[in-house]
Amino acid sequence: MIGRRTTHRTADGVRIPGTWRHAFIRNGGYHLTELFIYADGLIDCWGLVTIEEFEEKLRSGWVATTLPEGGEATAFDMMAGWKFGEPRTRLTPELLVAEIRDTIDQLNRRPDSTGRCLAAVDAFLAERTEEKREAARAAFLAIPSSRRRYALGDMDRKDGPLRVLVAGPGGRTYLPTEPPVTQESYDRALAYFEERERWNARHETRVKADGPTTPRAPAVHIHQWFPKGPVEDPGLLGLRHDYPAPITVGEAEYPSAAHAYWALSVARPEDRARIVAAETGTEARGIAGGAPGREGWEHTRTAVMTRLLRAKYDQHPGLAEILLATDDATLVYEDVDSAFWGDSAGRGRNWSGRLLELVRSEAHMRRSPIAGL
Repeated sequence: MIGRRTTHRTADGVRIPGTWRHAFIRNGGYHLTELFIYADGLIDCWGLVTIEEFEEKLRSGWVATTLPEGGEATAFDMMAGWKFGEPRTRLTPELLVAEIRDTIDQLNRRPDSTGRCLAAVDAFLAERTEEKREAARAAFLAIPSSRRRYALGDMDRKDGPLRVLVAGPGGRTYLPTEPPVTQESYDRALAYFEERERWNARHETRVKADGPTTPRAPAVHIHQWFPKGPVEDPGLLGLRHDYPAPITVGEAEYPSAAHAYWALSVARPEDRARIVAAETGTEARGIAGGAPGREGWEHTRTAVMTRLLRAKYDQHPGLAEILLATDDATLVYEDVDSAFWGDSAGRGRNWSGRLLELVRSEAHMRRSPIAGL
């Protein structure tokens, strides 16, 4: 299971999501370390390998699933060392590979072995033939044995109803100590799944109180650009802070939101005047970088930028329409010069994108006012 263990690597400028789990690498001794698994199917076991190459690493013992009595081990770059005494492990090479294949499916948001099993069970419940039951049983047994008990997400019943259903009356479950399935226990399993289906139907039709948790629209990348002047149809380039759209803030007028930001960031009035007169936002940034900064600027800069963006889109309705046209998409603002304001090849905090989404939401609210606000 991935849970909160999320990471990524960057390949050719593309962010590849991943996760990790613990494993022993046998290189002389045994080393407890992190095994990184990525959505593109590569696995880092002290070197990136494909799933097929990883299976060879298991066969060779480089990735260890058996631990010898008295074997010497270390953990995480010699943080600790010990010898094995009465070692026990639940893993086999086959089980570890099956779990990793499931993890790769989960990272790609496609059905893993559990999802495929539940789909086969639904097919059997819709048409209760022995052929479909056998397909459901095969799909159930394809779930790694370590994960079968979690297949239904029911920690009270675990996988009991599932293993009874796919075994059928008179059949045997995968647990060797369980007796053959009786008609009574099979009927209870059927009733469980029928109630589960009704509950799922109610749950799927229930409207979420706060709306969708992920955007409907695909992410929008606002690419780096160095404008010399306004253009007739700027498109997404109009959402750049340095796009030449003059704004008035207080009693001052600035050639762009970027000019305003950098002018307000410096301490001396003479530097501020030079920034306002700069030909481009890039030049304004350069002047600010060579001038004394305003004290405590890091604590106020996001609030300042928020006000400047509100001013920009309030004073330029055409640009506001471009912003609104992005719907509810995640806005990824490319900025190779600032990992705070932008995102570059999957790295950066993207505060520019976040604040643009906030201003966009405020613009939507003005179009559909909420009483009391």
